[in-house]
Amino acid sequence: MERGKMAEAESLETAAEHERILREIESTDTACIGPTLRSVYDGEEHGRFMEKLETRIRNHDREIEKMCNFHYQGFVDSITELLKVRGEAQKLKNQVTDTNRKLQHEGKELVIAMEELKQCRLQQRNISATVDKLMLCLPVLEMYSKLRDQMKTKRHYPALKTLEHLEHTYLPQVSHYRFCKVMVDNIPKLREEIKDVSMSDLKDFLESIRKHSDKIGETAMKQAQQQRNLDNIVLQQPRIGSKRKSKKDAYIIFDTEIESTSPKSEQDSGILDVEDEEDDEEVPGAQDLVDFSPVYRCLHIYSVLGARETFENYYRKQRRKQARLVLQPPSNMHETLDGYRKYFNQIVGFFVVEDHILHTTQGLVNRAYIDELWEMALSKTIAALRTHSSYCSDPNLVLDLKNLIVLFADTLQVYGFPVNQLFDMLLEIRDQYSETLLKKWAGIFRNILDSDNYSPIPVTSEEMYKKVVGQFPFQDIELEKQPFPKKFPFSEFVPKVYNQIKEFIYACLKFSEDLHLSSTEIDDMIRKSTNLLLTRTLSNSLQNVIKRKNIGLTELVQIIINTTHLEKSCKYLEEFITNITNVLPETVHTTKLYGTTTFKDARHAAEEEIYTNLNQKIDQFLQLADYDWMTGDLGNKASDYLVDLIAFLRSTFAVFTHLPGKVAQTACMSACKHLATSLMQLLLEAEVRQLTLGALQQFNLDVRECEQFARSGPVPGFQEDTLQLAFIDLRQKRWISCAAAENTGSIVKKLARLP
Repeated sequence: MERGKMAEAESLETAAEHERILREIESTDTACIGPTLRSVYDGEEHGRFMEKLETRIRNHDREIEKMCNFHYQGFVDSITELLKVRGEAQKLKNQVTDTNRKLQHEGKELVIAMEELKQCRLQQRNISATVDKLMLCLPVLEMYSKLRDQMKTKRHYPALKTLEHLEHTYLPQVSHYRFCKVMVDNIPKLREEIKDVSMSDLKDFLESIRKHSDKIGETAMKQAQQQRNLDNIVLQQPRIGSKRKSKKDAYIIFDTEIESTSPKSEQDSGILDVEDEEDDEEVPGAQDLVDFSPVYRCLHIYSVLGARETFENYYRKQRRKQARLVLQPPSNMHETLDGYRKYFNQIVGFFVVEDHILHTTQGLVNRAYIDELWEMALSKTIAALRTHSSYCSDPNLVLDLKNLIVLFADTLQVYGFPVNQLFDMLLEIRDQYSETLLKKWAGIFRNILDSDNYSPIPVTSEEMYKKVVGQFPFQDIELEKQPFPKKFPFSEFVPKVYNQIKEFIYACLKFSEDLHLSSTEIDDMIRKSTNLLLTRTLSNSLQNVIKRKNIGLTELVQIIINTTHLEKSCKYLEEFITNITNVLPETVHTTKLYGTTTFKDARHAAEEEIYTNLNQKIDQFLQLADYDWMTGDLGNKASDYLVDLIAFLRSTFAVFTHLPGKVAQTACMSACKHLATSLMQLLLEAEVRQLTLGALQQFNLDVRECEQFARSGPVPGFQEDTLQLAFIDLRQKRWISCAAAENTGSIVKKLARLP
C-alpha cells in the first residue's frame, strides 16, 4: 500500500511538472524554449508529456474555433475590404515598377562610378601595400647604392662597414624578395672586390714610395741637418735646458682617420705634392710627404676579413724586395757626391717609412723585423761604401762623403737605429782620406818647389815685411834693424810650405769633426798624418828637387837655408796642433812631429849634392886644362882655366854666407881637396912621360894660385893654414920636381923611367 501511495505521489509531481513546462512554453518566446524542451527529453516521462501536450493543443483548437465562429462576419468584411485594396495595390505596384525602372536608369552612371571607385579603392590599397613594402626595401637599396658609391670613390673600409650593415641588419628584413637574394649572393664577390682593390691601392702605394724614397730621405736628412745646426748654435750659447730633440719629436702627428671622406685622403699615390721651398723656410716633416692611408685602410680591411696575417706577410715580403733594390748602389756612384747622396736618401727614406709604420700600426711590422732589415742594410751599405770610396782620389770628395755619411748616420740615429758600425767604417775611410790628402799635397809641394826662384825674399816696405812674418814665424832683430829694401834669408817656398802644412792639418781636423772622437784621438790622428806628410810627401818632394839634374849650387844653398828655417818652425807647428786640439804635448801617448828629422835629411842630401856639384864643376874646369909638358917657355901667371875656376869658387862660397858655418867649411874643404887630387892626377897621368922646366914652372904657378885661394879664407871659420893642408901633397910633389929642375936632362931621364 505504501508503494501505491508513493507511485501516486510521483505521478502527481510529474503532472505538476508537465503543467509547469506547458505554461512556460505558452508564455515564453519560441526562441528561448530550447532549454525547456531539453528538460522534457532528458526526463523519463516523455510519452506522458506528449499526451499532455496533445490534450492542450486540442483544447486550444476548440477555443480558436469558438473565437472564429464568433468573429466570422468581421472576417467576411475584411475579405471584402481586401479585394477592394487589391486594385489599388496593383496601381501601386505599377507605380513602384515604373519608379524602379526610372531609378535604375538614373542610377546606372552612379553604379559605374561606384565600380570605378571600387577599383580606385582597390588600387589605393595595393599602392599603400606597395609603398609599405618599398619603405621596407628602400633602406636596403640606399645602403647598396651607398656601398657602390663608396667603392667607386675608393673608400674601401667604409664600404666594408656598409656591407656588414647591409648583410646583417637590412637584408634579413626583406630576404623573401628576389633582388635581395641576388644581393646576398653578390656579397662575397663584393668582399673579394674590396679586398682586391685595397691590395691594388697598397701595391700602388708601395711602388710610389719606392720611387720617392730619395725625396723622403732627402727631407729627413734636411731635418737632421737643421737639428744639428740648431744644436751647434745652442752649444755656443749657455747650456740652459738644452737637450737633443727626442725621437718622439721627430715624428709628425698624422691624421689617420680611416673613414675620412676627403678626396685627398683617398689618394693612393702615397706621396703628397709639396712645393719647392726656399732654404730659409722650414723643411716639412718627412712623413708630411707621405699619405699612409692606403696602408691603414688595407690593414683594417684585411683585419676585418680575417686575413691580417696574409696582409702582413705580403707587406713584409714586398718591402724586403724593395730594400734589396734600394741597397743596390749604382755602378758610377763613386764619381760624384750626388750619387752617394741619392743612395743615402733612398735608404733613409725606406727606413723612415718603416719606422713610421712601426709606430702607427699594431703589429704590421715589429722591432725584430726592422732590426733584421737594418742589419742587412748596414752590412750592404758598408760594403758598398768600402768598394766605391776606394775609387775616390779627390780628398774634397772624400771629405764631403764623410760629412754625408755622418749626416746619414745622425738621421737614422734619431729614428733609433744603431749606427756605430758606420762610424767605425769612417775611421777606415779616414786612412784613405789621409792617403788622398798626401797625394794632393805632393802635387802642391811639387808646384811650390818648381815655381820657386830659390832667391831670398826681397821686401821694400814694412807692410811687405809684416805680411811675410805673418805667414811664417820668423824673428831676426838684426834684419828688423836693417833699412828697406832688405831680404829674408829664405825663399818664397818656406812660408808657402809652412802654410800648406797648416792647411793639411786643417784638412785632417775637418775629417775628424762629428766622428765622436776624443780630443786625444783627434790630436793623435792629426800628428800621425802630419808626420806622414813631412817624412814621406814633403821629404820626397825635396829629395826630387835636390836630385834634379839641372839643379844649381845657388838653388842647393837656398834649399839648405830654407830647410833650416822650416826645421826651426816645427815647434810652432806643434803649438798650432796643440791649440786646435787642446791636447798638451806633455800628455801621455802624444805623438811627436818628425819634422826636424825630415828637414835634416833634406839638408844633408842638399849638402851632399853641393859637394858633388862642386866637384863636378871643378872637373868641368879641369877639362879645360891644356898643359904642354914639353914647352920651353917659362910662364909668369897661372893658367886661365884655373883663374876662372878660382873665381867661380870665390863667387860660389860668397853665396854660402847664410849657410851654417860647418856646411860652408865642409864644402870648401871638399872642393879644395878635390881640386888638389885632380891636379895631382893631371901631373901623374900615364901619358906624361916627360916634362920640361917651363911646364913645371906653369904647374907651380897654378899650385900657388890654389894656395893663395886657400890662404884668402873664402869661407870664415877655418883655423890658420887648415885649408892649405888640402894642397900639402901637391906642394910636396912640386918641391920634388923643382929640386930636380937643376939638371933638366936628369929630370927627363927620370920621367922617362916612370911607369
